Amino acid sequence: MNPLLRGSAAHVFVESLADPHLTAADDHHLRRVLRVRDSDVITICDGAGGWATARLTTGGIEVESEQTSGIAPSPTCVFSAIPKGDRPEWMVQKLTEIGMASIGFVDCARSVVRWEPARANRQIERLRRVAREAAMQSRRLWLPRVLDVVPFDEAAAAANCAIADPDGDLLADEIDTVLVGPEGGFTEGELGAVASRVSLSANVLRVETAALTAAILLTQRNQPT
Repeated sequence: MNPLLRGSAAHVFVESLADPHLTAADDHHLRRVLRVRDSDVITICDGAGGWATARLTTGGIEVESEQTSGIAPSPTCVFSAIPKGDRPEWMVQKLTEIGMASIGFVDCARSVVRWEPARANRQIERLRRVAREAAMQSRRLWLPRVLDVVPFDEAAAAANCAIADPDGDLLADEIDTVLVGPEGGFTEGELGAVASRVSLSANVLRVETAALTAAILLTQRNQPT
């Protein structure tokens, strides 16, 4: 990671680096929560690899450096059954920090938690906000994509996909998408729908732990910013 990113007082996303503006929530967070001063260097980012150093002013942001572009992350994705309770928020936060490019949720035959369409829309929007906040905290240059909930067949059709299974193999180099099932596991039909299987642990894992393990395996091969 660039030392300017790591050492900045804060990292915040803006719509445009050419004409940056803070949202009211971000402005409040920087000034009141993080207590960033006008003498502190911050980094601003467009969420698509571009970033620059800047300082807070009374009127907003003053850009200090030319725009720099980071390397795009590899197209990694974890599709996971929806965990119980507040675990989806924790999972999205941690997968964002690790560096996943995309995070998806899938309805499986044995899924315990299912979101009705209206609730799903609200939950996904909330999780996208969680991902944005986690991306700022971890100094990411690329915002992760938090995908809509999809049926199993749609997730299983993803290219270069493997399904998490205790009897699977080590993660193959060509795999960039891993499907994580509910605590009851995948059905035989679901297991048979995906040619590749990957073992995440010799132990039985909770949904969110399995998703985190899959993300670490996918991202350790090359570390995106």
